[in-house]
Amino acid sequence: MKKVLGLMLLASALIGAAAANAASEAAYPADWQKWSSVSTTLTKIGALPGCDADVGTLPLIYQETVATYCNVRQGGPGAVAVLVNPAVKSIYEARVGKFPDGPAMILHLKDMKVLFVTGHKDGQAQYGVYTEEGKDISAESGPLAMETCRACHTGYTAFCVEGQCGKLAK
Repeated sequence: MKKVLGLMLLASALIGAAAANAASEAAYPADWQKWSSVSTTLTKIGALPGCDADVGTLPLIYQETVATYCNVRQGGPGAVAVLVNPAVKSIYEARVGKFPDGPAMILHLKDMKVLFVTGHKDGQAQYGVYTEEGKDISAESGPLAMETCRACHTGYTAFCVEGQCGKLAK
């Protein structure tokens, strides 16, 4: 009886731990360090504003982005890069969507060593959050949840096309 109870408690603990960590939808791109860095409005400034910055005059998408990432790291995420899979760079530059299946773009939070991956499957954007080493750190809720990514990437159609947010800097 004690063994059965012990196994039931262990199974319950494992199920609870799995529920606390949601799985990323987009696959981790093991070759991400070979991807092309692109210049965007965001990367031209080099970092997201700190959490104490007054971002009230920025477009709402930027205000919410700063608020979201400040919930990930106190003080703000710091230095950023936008990386694009070389196989889809021409699609990215055209900003027309229609990405093939697989990982396409990464917002690299350099100081945090975190990759926010946007990929596609059957024409739909998918999201994932990983450490640089590939550990899935997505969450069931909050700033690392897939629904948080989806809400921002689909809520600002003036800035986002099929999961691609932002514009190339000129």
